[in-house]
Amino acid sequence: MAVPEWQQDFLKRHSLPQSYLPYALKWFTPLAAELAVHRAGAKRPLLVAINGAQGSGKSTACDYLRNELEATFGLEVLSLSLDDFYHTRGDRMGLATSVHPLLATRGVPGTHDMNLLQQTLAALLAGESGRVDIPRFDKALDDRRPRSSRDVFIGPADIILLEGWCLGARGQSAAELARPVNALEAEEDPDGRWRNYVNEALERDFVPLYTRVDQWIMLAAPSFDCVYRWRLEQEQKLAGRSQGDAIMDEVELTRFIQFYERLSRHCLEQLPPRVHYHYQLDEQRQVLSHRHCLWPEA
Repeated sequence: MAVPEWQQDFLKRHSLPQSYLPYALKWFTPLAAELAVHRAGAKRPLLVAINGAQGSGKSTACDYLRNELEATFGLEVLSLSLDDFYHTRGDRMGLATSVHPLLATRGVPGTHDMNLLQQTLAALLAGESGRVDIPRFDKALDDRRPRSSRDVFIGPADIILLEGWCLGARGQSAAELARPVNALEAEEDPDGRWRNYVNEALERDFVPLYTRVDQWIMLAAPSFDCVYRWRLEQEQKLAGRSQGDAIMDEVELTRFIQFYERLSRHCLEQLPPRVHYHYQLDEQRQVLSHRHCLWPEA
């Protein structure tokens, strides 16, 4: 059977082997069909949030879903990443000076421009035709691309896919925040000021966003321990695509993922009962099992 052109382009774009297609056909094509049904019964564009630890394959899965939904169901789909809404490098340097030095590093709640994300979503969810500018972040340069380099989406959209490593996370208790989870927190945030700021930003800026979400998907890592290897593979792929000089080596990456550890572990523990679609991954990022819940916990 001939492989559709969009699938060949998809494999090339993500440097994936042909064997990915039957895998995606098994796990993600049925998901696309269910999302299309949800959209048919909705009065506005459908907002779908995808959670997964760094390197879990969120972006790849989103791109496959977008192409499948467009090619098979004729829907207009936009894929967004929480990463594209990081504060500019300059703004994060300002937070590092005024709040805590660790906020210079992108990643955790408090380092995203959530007003920009909410404004972008509001324009898309209005379901009207027209131009919506989509910001993009250059990880190799560790900065947002200039306004002149933004993507442009001409609506209306049928489905918006929003992926992010900490989407769905809720705030932690004072007792949980009091205990450092790694050397970075113990040595560079001994009084907990950074992690308390992150926790406050999570409750203030992220939880209101969750009320907009219609369907939740989680790509669940087997544990946080495999995230380093996944993220290293991501960084090596980025190095092959970019001419920038800000690619992290293994020592820098070891420190970098500690910024993500607390909330990644928190999501793995707390989020599964709160999602509509739960995909359990193995250490090779392959789906082991799938669970669908019509009415997840609030």
